[in-house]
Amino acid sequence: MQRNNYIYTFIYDNTQRELCKLESRCIFDKEEKNKLLFSDKKVEPSSSAFIRKRLEISLFSEDYSSLIKEIKNKNIRIDGFKVEYLILDGDTTKYAERLEKLREIGYSIDGDPEYYKPIITYALCYYQSTWFFGTLVKNSFDWEKHKTKPYSYSNSINIDIAKALVNIAAKANKETKLLDACCGVGTIMLEACFAGNKIEGCDINWKVCRQARENLSHFNYTTNVYRSDIKDISDKYDAAIIDLPYNLFSCADDDTTSHIIESTGEIADRLIVVSISDIASLISKAELKILDSCSVSKKGKTNFARRIWVCEKNGSVVND
Repeated sequence: MQRNNYIYTFIYDNTQRELCKLESRCIFDKEEKNKLLFSDKKVEPSSSAFIRKRLEISLFSEDYSSLIKEIKNKNIRIDGFKVEYLILDGDTTKYAERLEKLREIGYSIDGDPEYYKPIITYALCYYQSTWFFGTLVKNSFDWEKHKTKPYSYSNSINIDIAKALVNIAAKANKETKLLDACCGVGTIMLEACFAGNKIEGCDINWKVCRQARENLSHFNYTTNVYRSDIKDISDKYDAAIIDLPYNLFSCADDDTTSHIIESTGEIADRLIVVSISDIASLISKAELKILDSCSVSKKGKTNFARRIWVCEKNGSVVND
């Protein structure tokens, strides 16, 4: 098996499957399969709604006895540790055997264990005839606090989608300068700020701009929110996210949609466009190339779906 530095596990439901795979392609340059992915890229699980755990591989062997010897030879000395068994796709190891192996690893570490609030968590897993041991980092799900932001609307995207859009736009690069071109009350901006991404927002509606600022301030995030038509924004950005307005209170016809996409394309080379309508022709009209796309349906509403397009200017250089 090819050696990688990290093993990632994922969690999602059927409505999120396509979105998770799109996010995976943009972050890791390959698609997760069976909620599992091996990679050399280090990504914080809590920056994604779908990455559940990350195992940093320290040791691996096809022979479990050899692996235990290697663990003992590392002379790990630490108090407050915990050892978990990470069940991966295809692992048929019985529960009793898993517990025995965890005990054996625990006895190989010099220190007092802590089961409830460990300082560090180690993990053992088995995949395709190979045993892996390393340090486990879990998604804290602390970002779920954003569900109780002061201002929200029924048409706002949920935070799972918002986190994915940030990752798709930035490709896991924290130095990427992002713009939320129709920021609304700041749902996308909250997730970007939580993950440590650089982002600014704008919206033509003064009321939602004020609410976005208050939402950001509520969680002690600081960034710029401009009350402006997108055509009046002069700064340049590496990527922009456009969650196009819709519903009875914020509708957009083709002219308005084209205006938003074309104006955003003037200040950003990479665009992530979200719409409930098929706007592929309008994207093409803006001289943008569609690199990837997916559909995300709403739980319990099979007739409601958002389409997400990953676009770049024709002739743009793709920066990893």
